Amino acid sequence: MNQIKCPKCKESFTPDEAGYADILKQVRDEEFEKTLNERLALADQSRKTEIALAEAKLTETLQAESSKKDAEIAKLKADISASDLSKQLAVKEALGSTEKERDTLKNSLEQSELKAKLEQKSQKELFQTQIKDRDDHIDRLKEMKAKLSTKMVGETLELYCENSFNTIRATSFPKAYFEKDNDAKTGSKGDYIFRDLDDDKNEIVSIMFEMKNENDTTATKKKNIDFLKELDKDRNEKGCEYAVLVSLLEEDSELYNGGIVDISYLYPKMYVVRPQFFIPMISLLRNAGLNSLQYKRELALVKAQNIDVTNFEKDLDDVKVSFGKNYDLASRKFDDTIKEIDKAIANLEKAKANLKGSDNNLRILTNKLNEVSVKSLTKGNPTMAQKFKELPGA
Repeated sequence: MNQIKCPKCKESFTPDEAGYADILKQVRDEEFEKTLNERLALADQSRKTEIALAEAKLTETLQAESSKKDAEIAKLKADISASDLSKQLAVKEALGSTEKERDTLKNSLEQSELKAKLEQKSQKELFQTQIKDRDDHIDRLKEMKAKLSTKMVGETLELYCENSFNTIRATSFPKAYFEKDNDAKTGSKGDYIFRDLDDDKNEIVSIMFEMKNENDTTATKKKNIDFLKELDKDRNEKGCEYAVLVSLLEEDSELYNGGIVDISYLYPKMYVVRPQFFIPMISLLRNAGLNSLQYKRELALVKAQNIDVTNFEKDLDDVKVSFGKNYDLASRKFDDTIKEIDKAIANLEKAKANLKGSDNNLRILTNKLNEVSVKSLTKGNPTMAQKFKELPGA
């Protein structure tokens, strides 16, 4: 390594590699710092110069804009001063129009309030008049009702039921018979008889109706039970299957107001209903009749099996004669024929009830029906056997 002379102490020395590197680093750091400081100074000077120029330029621009703004402000002030008079005139004119409109609206409001008061008064008087008219109408109805006899009240209920039925007769009961019971031969009669037939003229159901109402002013109040015995008698005499009392009696009774009341524990197939259940009652009993119609047909078939073949021709002649008589009677008096038919149906129903009580007998009879033949019918009856042999093709 070369010798290095210290600039301060003037002494010379030979550094090793580590010392030399340290000295070199020091020299470089000082040179770098010096160069850096010089450049920072130059940059700072340049920045200050640029700032001064920017400030001067900004000042110039602001002054120019300030002058422009001042000119615009002066112009606006002049325009405002010029338009103040126009504005004052416009405001005055607008206020005048507004005040005029206000006065008009005020007068209109006063007139509307007056009109509303008059209308309110008129409506109140009209309402009071309507109330008075309604009260008078109610009083007239009460007076008229008080003057009605018990018979007239009852006829009013009958008319309600008749009209209710006729309203749906064509659509719901086209083949039904519903007429007043005018046959008093037996000493009494119900109010109406209902009968419905199928396409083969077989009776589906028959009902004896009694309608009972009572005037509110009647001294002695009747009860529904007071009419059941007579209704049952009328039903049996006219050969009706069911009996129904349509009643407005005992109007506060929860039992009768609840719907259809079954009185079968007192009298068979008997019911008490309010007028609103009149049509539903007919529909229910008719549906039940449709279900039992098949049993009626089977009953007629079973009865036919018990005919004495020996007396077959005699019975046939008797039936023809009876039919002829009945036809003549029906031509003269239709109600008499209906009575005979009803009695025959009542007998059939009684036989039907007996058959229902013995399912085993019905089964045996049905089996016998399946085994019926000409041979079995003529067995032990030579007379009929000979007649069947004489028939063409026998």
